Amino acid sequence: MNSKAALWTGRIISGFIVLFMLFDGGAKVVRFAPYVEGTVKAGFADSLVVPLGIVGLVCTILYAIPQTSILGAILLTAYYGGATATHVRLGQPFYFPIVFGVLVWIAMFLREPRLRALVPLRR
Repeated sequence: MNSKAALWTGRIISGFIVLFMLFDGGAKVVRFAPYVEGTVKAGFADSLVVPLGIVGLVCTILYAIPQTSILGAILLTAYYGGATATHVRLGQPFYFPIVFGVLVWIAMFLREPRLRALVPLRR
């Protein structure tokens, strides 16, 4: 994949991740009823819904800013790791947060030439 195609593919994947996370975090911050109910059913206190939304939004904003995107990717990976652990603990399907975590890094790899230089894929 040439660098221009890689860059745009990474941007598009990142855009989907950012849009999803902005909606998810925003819904938690405004305490949208299904998000509050889902968080409480997952075993978290009602009082943690807004802080979880803020953490998700901060991680997402850091990921969206080119200068802090690697830090954002690391933090989003941790966020998705917590979501995965929660789903596993509840005996629910847990593939969604894993797929998102992998997509974060695929997009980052495609967007960031310094990451590709650090982790070269062999042909």
